[in-house]
Amino acid sequence: MPKFIEGEITAQGINFAIVVSRFNDFISQRLLDGALDALKRHGATDEQITVVKVPGAFEISSMAKRLALGGRFDCVICLGVVIRGATPHFEYISTQVARGVAAVAFESQVPVSFGVLTCDTIEQAIERAGTKSGNRGWDAAVSAMEMVSLLKAID
Repeated sequence: MPKFIEGEITAQGINFAIVVSRFNDFISQRLLDGALDALKRHGATDEQITVVKVPGAFEISSMAKRLALGGRFDCVICLGVVIRGATPHFEYISTQVARGVAAVAFESQVPVSFGVLTCDTIEQAIERAGTKSGNRGWDAAVSAMEMVSLLKAID
């Protein structure tokens, strides 16, 4: 029978960094609220959580890299929103943010969760930030907790 390793969803003993974009703040704040709610419901205290606000989604990955490599945090939760407009800017930004966050996780070997919404409309973003489709900030926080637990389990 194979050995199965599964992570736990707990905040105990974990130091969290959250990077959140200020652009489209009315949505990114909901994502942040969801992430904070998830962490606290799973045992985190304010002392375990550091929130860094960056200007826009493009800046998320560079800040995440600094935090991941700094040695103070067990994981980094990335939150923001990019909404399609009338120009190709959406494709450039959303692609680079996703690639950048993935690169940080790969290079640092620190769990980095992706809670950046890439939506065609404001309505889609609102749905994914705490209404009809759940809260992707909450989901990103849960993913971060589970990945920290998994890495500890395999070490």
